[in-house]
Amino acid sequence: MSTKPKLYYFDGRGKMESIRWLLAAAGVEFEEEFLETRDHYEKLLQGGSLLFQQVPMVEIDGMRMVQTRAILSYIAAKYNLYGKDLKERALIDMYVGGTDDLMGFILMFPFLSAEDKEKQRALIVQKATSRYFPVYEKVLKDHGQDFLVGNNFSWADVHLLEAILMVEEKKSDVLSGFPQLQAFKARISSIPAIKKFLEPGSQRKPVPDDKYVETVRRVLRMYYDIKAN
Repeated sequence: MSTKPKLYYFDGRGKMESIRWLLAAAGVEFEEEFLETRDHYEKLLQGGSLLFQQVPMVEIDGMRMVQTRAILSYIAAKYNLYGKDLKERALIDMYVGGTDDLMGFILMFPFLSAEDKEKQRALIVQKATSRYFPVYEKVLKDHGQDFLVGNNFSWADVHLLEAILMVEEKKSDVLSGFPQLQAFKARISSIPAIKKFLEPGSQRKPVPDDKYVETVRRVLRMYYDIKAN
């Protein structure tokens, strides 16, 4: 196996994007192998690399890891982005879980019909501004620190910034009523490793397009339509 982590997924965001974000935040270089054909996917299946017959899959430290949350937890712990004690880890897990819930409304957005996309866009903004962003706004205000947990940069901060930027793609002024989150976004975006990942030419993936959707459908044989939440 390569000494660098190697990521197996499609050439697009999906569930792998948060893994890319976390590795980049840790300053870790990684390689990627993109799934483009059904044959490629089936070779991974037949070779036993995909424990639960699904991607993302990451080769790291001699392991072939699947299950997104397990991969992210391992990376966070390995690179000291998982708090200093059990209490901080619990808070990080809680905040990441909330952010995951918000991201869940966005993940399947590219696979919706045009009509459903408009409904889902409104739902994403509504959920972000009424359920999720108010929580993080209050946490940051009450906590009085630059970061969500303790006073150290963690996985929770990386995940929240990713989510903020994803929602802003649906409504650019979505943070207009959240001054704490506006300041948080500016702070975290200016961290050198994050700033580098946000620059053109990085391994950050763009908003999913029709080519990405068609590739995923073909490789995974998704012959059905996704329905809006």
